[in-house]
Amino acid sequence: MNKRNITFLITGLVLFIFVVVSWWVSREPSVIAEEIKQARQANNVAPTVGYTTTTALIKVTETLLDKPGGYLANDILPPYSMLDNMPAWEFGVLEMSRDLALAFRKDFSRSQSQSAENEFLKVAQPQFNIDHRSWAIPSAESEYRKAVEQLYLYRDALSDSSTAGSQFYARADNLRDWLKNVEKRLGSYSQRLSASVGQDRLNTDLAGDASARQSTIGPRHQVVKTSWWKIDDEFYEARGAAWALLHYLKAVEVDFAEVLHRRNAMVSLQQIIRELEATQQPIWSPMVLNGSGFGLLANHSLVMANYISRANAALIDLSELLTQG
Repeated sequence: MNKRNITFLITGLVLFIFVVVSWWVSREPSVIAEEIKQARQANNVAPTVGYTTTTALIKVTETLLDKPGGYLANDILPPYSMLDNMPAWEFGVLEMSRDLALAFRKDFSRSQSQSAENEFLKVAQPQFNIDHRSWAIPSAESEYRKAVEQLYLYRDALSDSSTAGSQFYARADNLRDWLKNVEKRLGSYSQRLSASVGQDRLNTDLAGDASARQSTIGPRHQVVKTSWWKIDDEFYEARGAAWALLHYLKAVEVDFAEVLHRRNAMVSLQQIIRELEATQQPIWSPMVLNGSGFGLLANHSLVMANYISRANAALIDLSELLTQG
């Protein structure tokens, strides 16, 4: 075998290994709702309010860090640095986790606006806000793990009846405030996914308020279209956000059960969960297809936008139910 053949063989083998490794680390984690439930049973924890939601945030973050291939968004070596779908998925998960961590710090753990912040959450929440692509001094993974450590301490304190320094207040106003932030996230994802085929949109920025003003003059209408290179990134970011939110709402179903039943809103929450479960169906295509809305090929972004829009509409209805006495 001459040198040229040996070179071709080695090159082919390296490429094959890169493809296999890339496929392995790009697999999305399955739904871990059962693991969250088992974590409570394994520790023989009494029905402590807030335990399940805190566990959900912990387990989702740990899955983000410990899935096959680990955390990829800040990797600088190939083949990981050449992947974009999984890093986009990770960012979607992280965005939802950041919102929930902030809700823990400023709402769920505080009885009123003048109450003191929880000492564990005051440390944990900023750790989630480091640049998700930071790879050294400090790395994103190290900061997220520090946040998880503080969340474990907070969860343990919730279950300790001898101390009252850590609390979780399952109130309708707390839940509603967090859901309002979630609505904006889902609304943004829906718009970005729908732009995969290009849309001529009217400017509705100031609609509903005749006296409203904005800093600079905007066009009356504009064509919005996602770049061909970004379509799969938008899709996987939305899919990751929906994956994380699915777990958080399943936890809310437990910790806010009394509030939801009192306002006859449990079925509304369960419908949202069903819509989010639909976003996690397997993708049988080797790539994210971007056919026109009524063309021969499927458009995966529009399908995802449909489920997310339906979930968002149900979220708005749920927020209204929580507002009612």
